[in-house]
Amino acid sequence: MTIVFEKENRLFTLCTRNSMYQMKADDKGILLHTYYGKKTEVFDYSYLIQRRDHGFSGNPEEAGNDRTYSTDTLPQEYSSFGSGDYRESALDIRYDNGTRTLGLRYEGYEIIKGKYSIPGLPAMYADENEAETLVITLRDDVQDVRVKLYYGVIEELDIITRTVCVENHGKAQVQLERVMSLCLDQPYGDWDWMTFYGKHEMERQLSRTPIHHGVQSVGSLRGASSHQYNPFVMLADKNATETSGECYGFSLLYSGNFLAAAEKDQFDQTRLIMGIHPENFEFLLKEGETFWAPEVMMVYSADGFEKMSNCYHKAVREHVCRGRFKLERRPVLINNWEGTYFDFTGDKLLEMAKEAASCGVELFVMDDGWFGKRDDDNSGLGDWQVNEKKLGCTLSELADRIHDLGMKFGIWYEPECISEDSDLYRAHPDWAFTVPGRRPTRGRNQLVLDFSREDVRNHIFDEMTKVLDKADVDYLKWDFNRSISDIYCAALPAERQGEVPHRYVLGLYEFLDRLGKRYPDMLIEGCSGGGGRFDAGMLHYNSQIWCSDDTDAIERLKIQYGTSFAYPVSAVGSHVSACPNHQTGRIVPFESRATVAMAGTFGYELDPAKLSEEEKQQIQEQIAEFKKYYDVIHFGNYYRLTNAMEEGPYAAWEFVKEDGSEALVSVVASRVRTNDPGVRIKLRGLKENQIYLVNGEEYPGGALMHGGLLLEEAKKEYQSWNYHIVMK
Repeated sequence: MTIVFEKENRLFTLCTRNSMYQMKADDKGILLHTYYGKKTEVFDYSYLIQRRDHGFSGNPEEAGNDRTYSTDTLPQEYSSFGSGDYRESALDIRYDNGTRTLGLRYEGYEIIKGKYSIPGLPAMYADENEAETLVITLRDDVQDVRVKLYYGVIEELDIITRTVCVENHGKAQVQLERVMSLCLDQPYGDWDWMTFYGKHEMERQLSRTPIHHGVQSVGSLRGASSHQYNPFVMLADKNATETSGECYGFSLLYSGNFLAAAEKDQFDQTRLIMGIHPENFEFLLKEGETFWAPEVMMVYSADGFEKMSNCYHKAVREHVCRGRFKLERRPVLINNWEGTYFDFTGDKLLEMAKEAASCGVELFVMDDGWFGKRDDDNSGLGDWQVNEKKLGCTLSELADRIHDLGMKFGIWYEPECISEDSDLYRAHPDWAFTVPGRRPTRGRNQLVLDFSREDVRNHIFDEMTKVLDKADVDYLKWDFNRSISDIYCAALPAERQGEVPHRYVLGLYEFLDRLGKRYPDMLIEGCSGGGGRFDAGMLHYNSQIWCSDDTDAIERLKIQYGTSFAYPVSAVGSHVSACPNHQTGRIVPFESRATVAMAGTFGYELDPAKLSEEEKQQIQEQIAEFKKYYDVIHFGNYYRLTNAMEEGPYAAWEFVKEDGSEALVSVVASRVRTNDPGVRIKLRGLKENQIYLVNGEEYPGGALMHGGLLLEEAKKEYQSWNYHIVMK
C-alpha cells in the first residue's frame, strides 16, 4: 500500500518507491509534519519533535498549563495566520467582522483509489492502479471553515502531489487573503535554496545560496509565471551534487502570479511555502462555496539532482502533458520569424517553404504579421482576420500550397493581447485591462485582454475558429508578449477585484482546454516572449513551449541546463538560427547550433533561401541524425555531465535509454585555448559489465562511467561532437 493509516495514533504515512512522507494528528488536533525523506520501515517519526518552554512562543488553549506545547515551534502540516504561529503562514482568511484568526483542527480523512483532479486547474493524472489519494480534513469550529488537504501518491514515479481545497460551511462570507498549496516544515538540516532566475532572452539561470535566518523568496507579480523566476525550486543538502546527497524538488502547476518562500526560524527549522502569490490576491467565499489551490509536485532524492530530474521528466512527459503529441514524434519545423520578421508575402513564405522542404523540414510555421493591419508590432492585435491582400491568397490556399510540398502548416497567434490601434479595441475598449481614470502602462505597445471574462474569451475563440475551421492548420504557436498591469475587471464589483489575476489564469486554462478539444490533432506550442510562461501548468495544455527568444546556441547552453532540472527535453522548443545570431551577434558553427537544438523539439529559425548549398546539405544530415536519435533524446534519462553555470572548456550532456542499451553524449567546446590539457568526462546510466561501441570503438560500461571518455581536442571555437553509444 502507498498510503498507510495507523488509527490508534492517527499517523499517516505515504510511500513511493524510494521516498516516504509522514504526518500525525496529535491529541490536541494539530496536524504535525513528522518526516519526508528516504523510504524506511513505517515508524512514528514524531519522536524527533522536540518540545521545550520557549519564551514568547504562546500556547493554544488545549495545552492548558503546558508551556512546552506551542504552534510557534511545532512542525505543522498546514499553518494558519493568527493561530500563535508567527512564521510564514499557509492560509490567511478575513471574516466579515474583520478578524483573521483561524484555528484548524483535525476532523477526519479519506483514502481514494486513483489520483484526484482539480476543477479548472491542471494536475497530474494517473490510472487507478498507478496512484492513491489521501484527503485530510481540517476544521475551524468557530467559523465552520474546512480545509481539505489532498495528497496524490504515484509510487513508481517517486512523486507526491499536494493541493488544498477551502470550503465555507458557515453562514457568513469569508475573504481568502492567502491560500498556499504547500507548507513543508523541516525541523532539521542545513539546506541550500536553489532557484531559477532570469530575464527575457536569458531564462532559468540556476542560483544556489545557503538558507539563512529570515525569509528568502522568489515569485512573480507579472500575471504570468515570468522570465524572471520559475515556479520550480529545490532544497538541497549543502554537499548535494548531481549524483549524491539529499535534495527536494517542488514544481507548481500554475502559470500566473506565484510565491515560493523559505524561512529559517529562531530554532533553525526551515519552512517552505509555495502557491499563488498573496499580493493582489483575494477570493470571496459565500456559504457553500469552495476554492481550489494549484497543485505542487514534490520529489525527494537521496542520490542527487539527476535522480530527481528524471522523476520530473517522466512525470511531466507522461502524466502532465496530454493529447496526441505527448509521446508522438513532433515534426521538424521552420519558423519564418527571424527569416523575415513582418516583411513577407505569401510568395516569400512559399519560397522559404520550398527550400525547407527540399532539405527535409516537415512543418512550415507562419509567425506574426498575417492578420489585420499588422506590418509592425504597434497595431492589429485582436483583429484575427486574414490579411489576404498581404498574403496574395486566402489562408486556406496558402496552407494547401504548403501541404502540396509535403509539409505541414502552422500559424502564430497572440490571443490574450490587443492593440489600441485595432477594430476590436475601438469596439470594446472595456475588454482590455485599464484602470478607470488612469492612463495604462503599455508593453510592446499593446494591452492585455481580460481573459477572466467569459464574453471576451468567447469572442476571441469564435474569431480564431472562423480562421482555423477554414484552413488546414497542423500547428499553432500561442504567444503572450507582455506582463500584466492595470488590472481591473469592468464586469466585477470592487470587493472582487482581487480575484481577477487568478480568474484570468482560470480563463486562460479554460480557453486552451476548449481549443485542444476542438482541434485534437493540432500541435499547440506555448510561448510568452520565449520562456516567460515555461511551467508545468502550461504543459498540461501545450506539450511543448518555446524555451527562449534567445536562439544563440552558446547562451542556450545555460538556459537549457537550468530548464532541465524540472522539465523534459520533449517540452523544450529549440531551433537552429541564423548567424551572426540576431540577439548576440555571435557566430557559432552550423553543426554546433544543431547539436544544442537537438536537446529539444528541434527546428530552424532562419531563411533557407539565404543558405549555401553546403549548409542546405548539412540541414538534411542534421534532420536525419535527429530522427535517428529521437527516441533516446526524448524518452531516455537525461544527465548533466558538466555545470553550464561554470566557465569550463566544455559543456556536455547525455541521454540514455532506460534499459541502458543506447546513449548519446553531446559536447560543445565553450572555451578554446592553445595547448589545453586533455579533458575526460565520466558517463552515467550505462551497465557496468556490458560492452559498448562508441563511434565504432569498444569500451566496458564501467570504464566509461568510472574512467571516463577522453574528449577530442577542439580545433575551433564552439566546435561540437555527438558520441553515439550502443550496447554490443
